[in-house]
Order: sequence, then structure tokens, then C-alpha cells
Amino acid sequence: MALVMSNIIINWVRSQQFKFALMQGDTKLAGKILQEIQKSGAKLSWLEKLFRDKRQFESYTQQYKKETANLNAKLSEVLQQDFFLLKPDIKLIEFIYEKFNLIEHDENKLQCTGIDRDVFDDLEAELVEFIQEEFSRIPNEKLVIKLEDALEDINALKVGKDPDYRFSLTPHVYFMKFFLENVYCVYLAWFFIYQAGLLPSKVNILDIAAGPGTVAYSLALFLETANFFHLPQIHISYFSLEKQDAFQYRGLQFWRRHIESRQTPINTFYRFVTEDILAYDPSDKNIPKNFFDFVIVSHCFFTDSVNRSKAHNNYKKIFNFCLKHDGYVLLVIQDKKLFRIYDGYLTEDIEQEKKVVKKFISELGLELVWYKYLTSTEFRKPLGGAEFAKFAKEELPTQKCISPLLQKYLAQKHQSSYTLDDYVILAKKSS
Repeated sequence: MALVMSNIIINWVRSQQFKFALMQGDTKLAGKILQEIQKSGAKLSWLEKLFRDKRQFESYTQQYKKETANLNAKLSEVLQQDFFLLKPDIKLIEFIYEKFNLIEHDENKLQCTGIDRDVFDDLEAELVEFIQEEFSRIPNEKLVIKLEDALEDINALKVGKDPDYRFSLTPHVYFMKFFLENVYCVYLAWFFIYQAGLLPSKVNILDIAAGPGTVAYSLALFLETANFFHLPQIHISYFSLEKQDAFQYRGLQFWRRHIESRQTPINTFYRFVTEDILAYDPSDKNIPKNFFDFVIVSHCFFTDSVNRSKAHNNYKKIFNFCLKHDGYVLLVIQDKKLFRIYDGYLTEDIEQEKKVVKKFISELGLELVWYKYLTSTEFRKPLGGAEFAKFAKEELPTQKCISPLLQKYLAQKHQSSYTLDDYVILAKKSS
């Protein structure tokens, strides 16, 4: 009986101490006393129950806040991966400079005499297999005639004219003669965009006059190189605007054969719009408005002044209609063609070069972000034929798989090399 009375008194004293601690605002002491009361098994007063429930609620709230913070951190990480610009990796940048033997001769001129053999050799070997399989389906007599027609058409590029691209084997001749070099050039353009911290991991691309999809192949090969440096997963929405459906079809055929068959294929949404750029209305519902991070025109600038004016007007409409407000325009144009448009000649005068570049982009309603002149030699002015052939043989990476095909089907005498003579221009819409 005495023990029971003693416990009652002790519990009463604790309860009074608990009340006093609360009155003094000492919640830490009140919590300690409450633990002692609960351990004793005594029945809790309404005040003690209220304090207990309040403490549990505060505990749950803190746990909720912690979990919310963790989820927000994870969400931020996902958003960084999916929607934000990729942070350039210095090791990847150094790797590219070393592999491609990139030398900066001045603020705009970069000489390139190397290549990433791992990705380009695979591309070239599979391209040869693809073309040979295509040719094997055509009787030899017809094949010779078809190749002659396609070669005559596409060789117009050599004399500054615009091909018709209307023959059934024109895409195949393009694959053999120009595809690899153009991929090589635009690969470097994507690298410079990445180096500048402007490449998002979720990227929407509109490729104007896309051909077989050179721009998409270039980015895919760059990302294949970058995979060794644990780049985040990239998602590409690629829209091809091209007049010749045969180019789009052959490009997609080879894409499925080479790119989608890789161990870690690029996550790409591919869409085709088959329209003539000279007659295209950009308000057409086929292409979304204010959607694209990059609108790209690669090697599609007309030498004929009438067609050039039509094309430039449509390009401006497309840039204004389709590009995001913070999006970019990438232009790739051969050096001699750029200067020929303005009746000029290649020059080592950098200020004169800048004037030509700025005049070119201003006609397209754009403002310059930066430009780079990519060249195989250290000079802007081209070397003579024999001199360049000697230089290419000694210094430039060879197209070792495609050259035998060119010699067999197109009577080419020399070994092809990866060469560069292009201006890569990054611009934005004029403010």
C-alpha cells in the first residue's frame, strides 16, 4: 500500500514538474519528464497527451520535410539530365583535341588533321556494306548507266552549280563522295557547341535540306565518342525537311542499320517532312512552332541569286516561326561558296572575313554568336592540286573503306581523305 502511495506521489510530482517546465517554455525538459512518466506506466493527463501528440506531429513534419528535400534533389538531378545544358567535360574536350589534331591558328581558324578512328571506321565499313548490298540488286548494265547519270548530276557541286538530285542512285553517289566528309565537319560543329556549354541533353533539331540526315549522324557519332566519358542519356527529336524523299528514305535505312544497331543506341525521335525549301510555307502544321533548340542549314546555300534569295527568305521565316526564343541557328557553308556569294576570294585578312560572315548572317535575319573556319591546312587560301594531294596523302586521315568503292564504281584514281574547308557559324535571331 505504501509503495502504491509512493508511486502516486512520484507521478504527481512529475506531472507538476512537467507543467512547470511547459510554463517556463522549456520543452526539452518537458519532453524528458514526459519520457519518465511514460516509462512509469502512469496514465497521461490531457495536457501530457496533447504535448505527446504535438511532438509526434513535429517529428512527422520534420521527416516529411526531409523526404521532400530528398525528392526535390532527385527531381532537380533528373531535370538537369533531361532538360538542362550539359556541363562540358574537360577530359572529353582534351580527347577530341588530341584525336582530331585540332590546332587553333587564330581566334576563328582551326586546323584539323585527325579523326576518332573507332567511330568513323565503323561508320565507313558499314556504309560500304550497305551500298554494295544496294548495288547487288541492280544488273551491271543498268548500274553503270544509273551511276553515270547520278555522278554527272552531283558533280555540278564541283563547278559551283546546284544539282537536281533527281536520279535513283544520286543518294548512293552522295553517300560515297560527300557523306563522310560532311559528317566529319558537322561532328566537329556539335563538339564546339558542346564545348561552349550550349548542348542540352534533351535537344530538338530541325535540319533544313537534310539530305540523308547528315546532321543527325554527326551528333550520334559525337555522342558515341562522348559515351566513353559517361555523358548523361541524350534524347534527340530530329525533324528532316528535305525535298528528295529518296534521300530521306536511304538515310533512314542506313540509320537503322548503323546507329540503332549499336550497343547503346541514341534515343531519337525521327520525323520527315518532304517539301521543297524554295516553296515551303513554315506555318505548315507539319513542323511545330517555337519548338527547336537548333535549326540547321548545312551546305544548302544556292549559287544562283534568284534561288538564293527565295531560300534565304524562307530560311528567315522558318527561323522566326520554329526556333525557340533562346534557340540557335547553325550554318555550315563551304569557304569558297561563302566568298563567291559576295564576289570575293578567301583571304587571311581576319577583319575582311568577319565582314563577310556578318553580312551573310544579317541577310538571314540573324546575329552572330561565334564562327569557326575549319580547314585541313593551316591556310585559308587553298593549296594547288598537286600540292594538296601530297599534303592529304601525308597528313590527313584516309577513307580506307570507301576509296576502293569509289575507284571501282566511279573511276576515281586517288585515295580519298577526310578534308575540311568549311565555315561553321552559330547565330541567334536578331533581337
